Amino acid sequence: MADISASLQKLEAAARAAAQHSYSPYSSFPVGAAVLTEDGKIFSGCNVENASFGLTLCAERVALFSAVAAGLRHFKILLLYTPTPRPCLPCGACRQVLREFVQDVRVICLCDGPERLDLTLDILLPHAFEPSALHLREQTP
Repeated sequence: MADISASLQKLEAAARAAAQHSYSPYSSFPVGAAVLTEDGKIFSGCNVENASFGLTLCAERVALFSAVAAGLRHFKILLLYTPTPRPCLPCGACRQVLREFVQDVRVICLCDGPERLDLTLDILLPHAFEPSALHLREQTP
């Protein structure tokens, strides 16, 4: 339990620090995220906006893609920080990207207020598009 508590503190610090590096000139909504891999490594990310809004990347995906770029694919916890009075949840795109790698990861959302959300991905995305669905076409006569 002490191990997970220390990991959560490190995750929170990493997510808060990442939010400080956010590039959010259009929304003025800095977001930070940190992901804990199965082997205990932490990767963080911030949102990176673009004038062509569709090219914007959320903090969660930046953190996940950083871990993937380092060769890691198995995640235990995703922590999302927003400088708001109430926590915000990951968007649908981030939920689906997270599902690509793990089915039932813990997702913690925190903010500057006292409220925290601690959920699992299967609650946030109960009917995800599963990677196995791509093979269904091969089974159709």
